[in-house]
Amino acid sequence: MKFRFLILSILFFSITQAQTKHKILHFLDKDSKVPIANASIFKKQKQLIGITDNNGNFEYLGKAIRADSFYVQAIGFEPIHWNMDTVSDYTIFYLIPSKTMLSEVVITANNLNPYHAISQTDIRLRGVSNSQEVLRIVPGLFIGQHQGGGKAEQIFLRGFDNDHGTDINLSVDGMPINMVSHAHGQGYADSHFIIPETIESTNYEKGMYNTSKGDLAVTGFAAFHTTNALDKNVIKVEGGQFDTYRALGMFSLLPKSIQDKHSWYIASEYRYSNAYFDHPQHFKRFNFFTKYTGQISGNSQLTLSASTMHSSWLASGQIPEIAVEQGLIGFYGAIDPNEGGNTNRTNGNAQLITHFQNGGILQNQLYFSHYTFDLNSNFTFFLTDSINGDELRQREHRNLVGYNGSYAQENSFGNVKVKSTLGWNTRLDYVRNISLSHTVNRYTIIDPIKSGNINEQQADIYLNEEFTFSPKWTLDVGVRYDYLHYLYDNQLATDTTLPGIGKYTAHNAVVSPKFKLSYLVGKDVQLYLFAGKGFHSNDARVVVVEGGKETLPAAYGSDLGIVAKPVKNLLLNAAVWYSYLQKEYVYGGDGGSVEFSGRTRRIGIDFSGRSQPFSFLYLDMDINYAHGRSMDDPKHNNYIPLAPIWSSTGGVTFIIKNGFNGSVRYRYMGDRPANDDYSLTAEGYFITDFVLNYTTKKFEIGMTINNLFNTKWKETQFDTYFRLKGQQPVDGIAFTPGTKFASLLHLSYFF
Repeated sequence: MKFRFLILSILFFSITQAQTKHKILHFLDKDSKVPIANASIFKKQKQLIGITDNNGNFEYLGKAIRADSFYVQAIGFEPIHWNMDTVSDYTIFYLIPSKTMLSEVVITANNLNPYHAISQTDIRLRGVSNSQEVLRIVPGLFIGQHQGGGKAEQIFLRGFDNDHGTDINLSVDGMPINMVSHAHGQGYADSHFIIPETIESTNYEKGMYNTSKGDLAVTGFAAFHTTNALDKNVIKVEGGQFDTYRALGMFSLLPKSIQDKHSWYIASEYRYSNAYFDHPQHFKRFNFFTKYTGQISGNSQLTLSASTMHSSWLASGQIPEIAVEQGLIGFYGAIDPNEGGNTNRTNGNAQLITHFQNGGILQNQLYFSHYTFDLNSNFTFFLTDSINGDELRQREHRNLVGYNGSYAQENSFGNVKVKSTLGWNTRLDYVRNISLSHTVNRYTIIDPIKSGNINEQQADIYLNEEFTFSPKWTLDVGVRYDYLHYLYDNQLATDTTLPGIGKYTAHNAVVSPKFKLSYLVGKDVQLYLFAGKGFHSNDARVVVVEGGKETLPAAYGSDLGIVAKPVKNLLLNAAVWYSYLQKEYVYGGDGGSVEFSGRTRRIGIDFSGRSQPFSFLYLDMDINYAHGRSMDDPKHNNYIPLAPIWSSTGGVTFIIKNGFNGSVRYRYMGDRPANDDYSLTAEGYFITDFVLNYTTKKFEIGMTINNLFNTKWKETQFDTYFRLKGQQPVDGIAFTPGTKFASLLHLSYFF
């Protein structure tokens, strides 16, 4: 296997030695000096030749640079034109901001991310107003919170219950959000350390077709990018029902006169809320973030960032339907008042991008995270311990260090344009004192269940070749190799899954091919066919028990889709998709047990529509259907618990010239099975949210209302075998109630 990759690497570098002339162009917002990412560069005949990267850079490569007329088109900016022979290397272009218009979206075969145009318009017109909206920006992605904002959200996408991140890859500025072999579950992804107002763009794809994404990227990935510079300083205060308060400050530390090559800013927020539960939550979260971006030489750009988060809370947790029906507690009540937790994460991130004279682009990134987690939960109440209760405590201390590297180069061979990318990444997770205990009153240990240390190392290498044969045809093929090594140091002699105290090791490796084909039909219709292989990774405590055998099961998928603009102000995206998962070994973080599930198959339809009938009005709708079944169980007992079937989101956003702007949005999740024979149902919901703002150049005042019609709904639901105090064990639905009608006022000052 290693020999194959050596041959591929040699072939890659032999291709990239072709001599090319090139020019690096840099595009900035004229007012704020903020780099403009994802701007489209065209030749005068409307032939797309590339897009700018996250730092606003575009590198034009070719055998010769002719006196062609070029122009750039970016959503929210006026286009500009130039002749390539009139500009020098690293010329800076300043684009004038204008109103964001859907008519500016251009459909091409070169864009192999069918959600690219949607993500650009959504984040500019809808924005990201809170930490939950960070994830909801992905069409078809639903979240559920069952600890009131302290824990990572439960994530649903494409017929998968991803738990807290098991089969979806999340990152920010190239740094992973997911935590592998986590105390609470594989891939645990707590994104609350991201301050929403710092997000500049979001890149996401569904499925397992992106060569640069490996572990956890089964249903897809979402990569968030924070802004490199602030267009204005901001002070913001919020206050609302249920003792909810928030303060935010964002300040640029360098004068705008040098922000075309250097920028540095800080952002910080503090939030407090008792939430809508009968048992006050006392939720507290503090975030701090700072980022520097600088052109340190004519061909190198350095980005440094650091952040820290601290969060603590109490929680009502999951409550049994039967307890509400019997009148033991209210719909917003709690059984165990000791549920809750605290978590901390501190990050450092350094990225260096270097452009070479031969047209190559080298990217190097180092990142580090220090993370702690301490959670108290109670799902079964008095099932095991009828006297003290079944309270659980999950803890861990983690240091995560990683490196991402890639080298990319574009060359032209006749009429064929080839972009070659070689990437290599590694991450090491050092987890100490990862434990699961039966406790009482949060901190008194009655019975230790799991205790140990984990060292998990991942390394991968990938090669991707993108061929543009003409303005109509683009082919992208890639292959990646992932290697994972696990060490679990068991510190507990009574651990029933292992022979005794000691160190247990295992390793896994997998090769994953990827394929994308895009064809432009006419002017504004793109057809695409994607196919690929991914893998489902597992907790180290599962892998060492099984000796590594078959604990990296394969996932296969395909998409057949269309992106179209039937009229200039209407954008449509539709896909039929299929996925197959070989099998799963699942570590149950709430019980310390290892469970096995067999093969699963899912097929579905995704539809997205965006319309801007008037310049001040933006309409969006996403409709998703998934049909999933277990392949190894008999009919009528082969449902996939909690897998979404029908879901939809949508809304109306308005931005009026007199300063008023806002939106009305809905979220719909249909009924779905709570267990494998569908004898229990996870009830669906339809929730409406409302936002109204008045914005000027100096200030903004606004109001947000969650659950506008005060619907009583269940945000998360589980099939649970439990016992209430003094009663017999029963199997039934336990749920966390969704928010009541909740209004929040905010005031922002810009300077």
